[in-house]
Amino acid sequence: MNPSRERVFNIPPAVLLTAAALVAVHAVFELLPNYVRAEVLLLFAFSPDRYHWSWLDFAPWYIGWGAAVWTFVTYAFLHGSLAHLMFNLVWLLAFGTPVARRFGPFRFAIFFLFAAIAGAVFHLAVHFNEGEPVIGASAAISGMMGAAIRFVFQRGGPLAALRGEEPETYQVPVSPLREILRDPRVLVFLLMWFGLNFLFGKFSAVLPGGENIAWEAHIGGFLAGLVGFDLFDPARAPPDRPERQDQPEQRDQPPGQTELISQDEPS
Repeated sequence: MNPSRERVFNIPPAVLLTAAALVAVHAVFELLPNYVRAEVLLLFAFSPDRYHWSWLDFAPWYIGWGAAVWTFVTYAFLHGSLAHLMFNLVWLLAFGTPVARRFGPFRFAIFFLFAAIAGAVFHLAVHFNEGEPVIGASAAISGMMGAAIRFVFQRGGPLAALRGEEPETYQVPVSPLREILRDPRVLVFLLMWFGLNFLFGKFSAVLPGGENIAWEAHIGGFLAGLVGFDLFDPARAPPDRPERQDQPEQRDQPPGQTELISQDEPS
């Protein structure tokens, strides 16, 4: 008998394609002259001050109303440095992999854009009319973190079963969010995640070589993944079957006794 072969890269194709797209965009961006990079950022970075009415009224459409729409997505494909890109790729592989296995490639792609848009919206709400542009896939990846904790700790799920590569562990129906938030492991994860994002966001710029981190965008993406998970989840819990009123409730059934099924009810 031929021994089974393990795949070298056990990462879903949707995650690999997303990572490849981020790498390709950054490679092209790095090859551009500095003045062209500035134009690219003007066209595709998310800038809260772009939404000032005086700017939208007088700016050309491609940096005014047009960019005011597409930059909710395009900013997620730009990165300021190789270190910025590599940091996001590590977290994409870690949290994008379980989400892609559960959602499938199409839902995963839409969810990536959904979390990126949510991060930009939250950042805009906090920094309206301010001029600091935002780039990077961190908000979208934060959304994957929020989505992952909705199902990885489930009974029979990837972490709980310690069999993360078995397909059935990614199809376990999730509990309601209010029940998941009672899990001590989830609460610890949330506390650490929000705490670290706040600290890095507030103090990263004062460190040597530090840059400003749009931690508000991270929070927007994370909350979108945590709360909006059910909009994308294909593994639905079976609906509760209403109890028949014309049959008495069976209690204290002896061991080994099979449940009686009426002829007009499917087995």
